[in-house]
Amino acid sequence: MTAIQPLPTVLPLAPKIALAIAEPLPRTRHPGNVPAKRDIDKLGKRLRHQVGRAIADFGMIEAGDKVMVCLSGGKDSYTLLDVLLQLQKKAPVEFSITAVNLDQKQPDYPGHVLPDYLRGLGVDFHIIEQDTYSVVSRLIPEGKTMCSLCSRMRRGALYSHAEANGFTKIALGHHRDDLVNTFFLNMFFHAKLSGMPPKLLSDDGKHVVIRPLAYVREDDIQAYAEHKQFPIIPCNLCGSQENLQRKQVKKMLAAWEKETPGRIETLSRALGDIRPSHLSDPNLFDFAGLGKRDDGTMPDTHAWLAGGETADE
Repeated sequence: MTAIQPLPTVLPLAPKIALAIAEPLPRTRHPGNVPAKRDIDKLGKRLRHQVGRAIADFGMIEAGDKVMVCLSGGKDSYTLLDVLLQLQKKAPVEFSITAVNLDQKQPDYPGHVLPDYLRGLGVDFHIIEQDTYSVVSRLIPEGKTMCSLCSRMRRGALYSHAEANGFTKIALGHHRDDLVNTFFLNMFFHAKLSGMPPKLLSDDGKHVVIRPLAYVREDDIQAYAEHKQFPIIPCNLCGSQENLQRKQVKKMLAAWEKETPGRIETLSRALGDIRPSHLSDPNLFDFAGLGKRDDGTMPDTHAWLAGGETADE
């Protein structure tokens, strides 16, 4: 299956709901630690602009899309759903939104919270019930991180639901900081320069995954979620685990941001300005043919190493 190409109808989003990103929300708080209304209005406007800009830049939503918004019960996915519902009202293309939650049958999980919240909004929703908790708990030894297996099982359940119900886009709540964190996680622990793209075609070619919060800062989401008083549901399966590699990266980036404010934003912009000729991947850029003086065949690695000393000698 070929990748879904964005239709021209998605482009008008840019001038309508994707204006220039506003300056950061002031850190000052008013009595009772409640932001002034003008600050909250400004924050909401910025989030809408940033999400609209991401949708336009990456062709995330086109006319007639059935968007499945994956709602975990955390601040990010609540904010994603809230902003998309606002944009839907004035978007230049028509698309539907369905909130989907995966109930993983964790102990003491408050299964009524999300349905009650979504009914109050009047939004279409569906709850998938699948006991991934028992499977992960049985297969992963105590003290080991569950995130990888849990993530794969959760993704499989959501993909299956999307395919069975004809959803054309799967929207996830990963934000700007997640994208930067993933880049460093892959570089430090997996020796590769790759990250979490704003738009992705699944390996089987059946699903288009979008991340409309790709330009949104995590602390802005936190402030917005606190103001909106979303009914946050903590993850007791993996959210409380310590010493995860991702937490190490987040701690490092937090220290960098404290030392040099604005560094994470700079790193985020760098992910959108790649220079293959200034890296070292011969599969991405033709270094072998660069400046070549004739049409002859270049000796391969084996030819150059033949008769040479090995690394162990």
